[in-house]
Amino acid sequence: MPDKSSVSKANSYQEIGEFWDEHDASEFGEQRAAEFTVNIQSEQRYYPIDKEFSSIIRQTAQEHGVSGETLVNLWVQEKINQIRNTQKTEPNAAPDA
Repeated sequence: MPDKSSVSKANSYQEIGEFWDEHDASEFGEQRAAEFTVNIQSEQRYYPIDKEFSSIIRQTAQEHGVSGETLVNLWVQEKINQIRNTQKTEPNAAPDA
């Protein structure tokens, strides 16, 4: 740890931890309310994709001027919409793979 912690003047993470075990942030400086927005609906999940298919995705995305992530999300959303629409019109229809 090259620099000391500005408040605790500690030389290690352990010393910083020990300092904050004994002190409270309210002891240092003016306390102000913080306002921020949290988007709890946004989430990222990662799914493995075959290396060759990934290369095709990257190339196709570049041709369309979007990122690979955007292209895959659009394709997945299209497929989900297609499956849902099929299920609405044919209640006993199984989703195609």
